[in-house]
Amino acid sequence: MSDQHIREAQEQVIETLTVDPSAAMSTTTAKAVIGEGLACEVSDGERSTVVDMPPSMGGQASGPTPGFHARAAVASCVAIGIKLTATRAGIALEKVEVDVQMDFDDGASLGLGNNSAAPMQTRLNIALKSDTSDDALRAMVDQALEADPFFLALRDPQAVVTMIENA
Repeated sequence: MSDQHIREAQEQVIETLTVDPSAAMSTTTAKAVIGEGLACEVSDGERSTVVDMPPSMGGQASGPTPGFHARAAVASCVAIGIKLTATRAGIALEKVEVDVQMDFDDGASLGLGNNSAAPMQTRLNIALKSDTSDDALRAMVDQALEADPFFLALRDPQAVVTMIENA
């Protein structure tokens, strides 16, 4: 897709949401189902994937781990968000690369030690290839991150509601 096509598509969505702001509100759902073993089928409407753990944790490595998908979601959402923001701003990007690094205490997810199982630190390393000045790129990336759902989900506290039923 050309930058022009990407910009026009975004402008159409912006126009639609400006006319009807309630259309911007949405709920998305992913459903994970595990039977025997640890292989988990995750679906979101028509799409599905298999998530599993490595043999060292009792899985069969029939698919990437949940952590892979979490990092992939953050990296790809940030990369796409930067490209979308740059395109709207008229900034040409030849390449966007986002590397997500997370530090963990792996024992904490097994109830060992006193640390939380949450990442201790997450680093986003963003590399851009562009003729645009570094200051303009930094301002554009800052704008993109402030509108990026998965970056914000990592950075900002949010309400998480858990409901349990015996099915």
